[in-house]
Amino acid sequence: MDNIKQRMNELIDIINEASYEYYVNDNPSITDQEYDDYYRELLKLEEKYPELKKEDSPTLRVGGQVLDKFEKVMHETPILSFDDIFNEDEIVSFDERIRKTCPNACYTLEPKMDGLSGSLVYEKGVLVRAATRGDGVIGENITHNVKTIKSVPLRLSKEIDIEVRGEIYMSKKSFLKCNEERKKNNESLFANPRNAAAGSVRQLDSSVASKRGLDFMAYFLPNPDKYGIKTQSEALDFLKELGFKTNNKLNGIAKSVKDIINYIDDLSKKREDLPFEIDGVVLKVNSLNDEEKLGFTQRVPRWGIAYKFPAVEVLTTLKEIRFTVGRTGKITPNAIFDPVHVAGSIVSKATLHNEDYCVDKDVRVGDVISIRKAGDVIPEVVEVKKERRTGKETPFKMIENCPMCGSKLIKEDANYFCKNESCPARHIEGLIHFASRDTMNIDGLGERIIEDFYNMGFIKNISDIYLLKDHKEDLMALEGFGEKSINNLLLSIENSKQNSLEKVLFALGIRHVGKKTAKILAKRYKTIDNLIKTTEEELTNVNDVGEIIAKSVKQYLNDYDNLNLISKLKELGVNFEYISTSLNDKLDGMTFVLTGTLERYRREELTKILEDLGAKVTSSVTKKTAGVIVGDKPGSKYDKALKLGITIYKEEDIEKLIN
Repeated sequence: MDNIKQRMNELIDIINEASYEYYVNDNPSITDQEYDDYYRELLKLEEKYPELKKEDSPTLRVGGQVLDKFEKVMHETPILSFDDIFNEDEIVSFDERIRKTCPNACYTLEPKMDGLSGSLVYEKGVLVRAATRGDGVIGENITHNVKTIKSVPLRLSKEIDIEVRGEIYMSKKSFLKCNEERKKNNESLFANPRNAAAGSVRQLDSSVASKRGLDFMAYFLPNPDKYGIKTQSEALDFLKELGFKTNNKLNGIAKSVKDIINYIDDLSKKREDLPFEIDGVVLKVNSLNDEEKLGFTQRVPRWGIAYKFPAVEVLTTLKEIRFTVGRTGKITPNAIFDPVHVAGSIVSKATLHNEDYCVDKDVRVGDVISIRKAGDVIPEVVEVKKERRTGKETPFKMIENCPMCGSKLIKEDANYFCKNESCPARHIEGLIHFASRDTMNIDGLGERIIEDFYNMGFIKNISDIYLLKDHKEDLMALEGFGEKSINNLLLSIENSKQNSLEKVLFALGIRHVGKKTAKILAKRYKTIDNLIKTTEEELTNVNDVGEIIAKSVKQYLNDYDNLNLISKLKELGVNFEYISTSLNDKLDGMTFVLTGTLERYRREELTKILEDLGAKVTSSVTKKTAGVIVGDKPGSKYDKALKLGITIYKEEDIEKLIN
């Protein structure tokens, strides 16, 4: 038996080394035939001696594990995304901001992979968990699928506990192969490699993911100091040493704005020939000491930024202008044209924003137009090629009545609105928004299904979503709905009841209340009842909530039908309380200003501590400032705080508050 065990270990080492050379180094060390022979030998031994099969065996990569649902995972350190910039001026501004704190900063430059972020956790060198980014704080456990990715080491070269972050993506070659297979099977094609990768890692059956040819590129360590690492470039070398694929051959170092621009120009020329899709360049300060000084805002790291390549434009012919009705009743004209490939995906519709936009550009049906994706995401019409007109084009004319219910449209500022609260289009859009990923995140309740359920009478308003369980037998009788899919949908609906207050606030579709504002209100007021009781004047005193938002919130919460909906949702078990995902929210909603020379803290250090506790640190004193923290020789900010009656904190006072 010892000989068998030794041989199995030998085979695992041979196969792992061959996989590393092939999938990570792109330099095969043995032939495909030899690899297959070793693999089959190991497979037979594991079948014969299952008790000897190791938890990191390469045979696990074929998949086969089937889950009922995805388990939620809380990230130990939040996965934050970078702010985007789009031109040379913004690069200069970023560099100037960095050098105010770190005058000798240099940067690592890395291709911005067009995939999805993933977090891998290893214990004693063995992969134990993989998760999606999710909302940055809570993701989904996708370990069963990630284990099928051949460039992900199941066991590291060192027996250490570590979290590694990187991009899960699909190469251009795998994407074409995947779509060829889907075409043969009469399945809908993936629009682009990113969508294909995202859909693949969220398969409940890992054998499906294993056939998709996914890949993983490591790019970040959340706690590099634990391993004696002092720079981002050292971290990338360490990841390579552990057995990960990195972009080291394409990465660069920049000491100046000129270096950054030269790198971007060079990479953009290579973009089309790369084996994977990229949409920009990620800039990070290289020194981890500089990174610590710069810290974070509540939303993004200060030490990095993402430069996005200019959008690719294509020409097409405008066939129709179609008007749609949003959840707030806003009417949007859309350009309809023959499907074209734009920046990696197929599009046939682009927004024309509003009447003024169409008139300013003199958009006409029949025009040749150029299309691009704003930020490589949202398709839009860039310009009309007027020199190619034939005289047969039809000038734009704004509609006067709602295209769904026929109600007279009302113009407010630059936009037209359908004010009919009973308009079916508004209802459907509102339902779609309520169930979407950024709001209540109800899996299985997408746009098409909501439209079908609305037309069939199962869902006419938001509260009906939570009564779908009463129609289970009717739903199972529908074409394309089996017991398993219905059970998964109902479970997802049930789970959505536990969302925190900010999710449901955003989901309700209150005008001017987006994701960020919903979070601010939820953290400030804690419950929907507190928010209902507050006044418009009080709301305007909340950070980042102005008069327009305050008026909109109170109009919504003073409406009888809306209050009735909230009451009904409460009865159905929907949570309307704020659930903190932070260990400490004691300073939520408080704004501080620092002035003078501090002795116990570096200014950047204290700023980060306060922001981690939910506070906001600004540079100017206003009536909304909760406190001014003073050091030695405070300036005019101290005088202004005294004049406004704002609380003054010395360093020892703020320490007590923090602790």
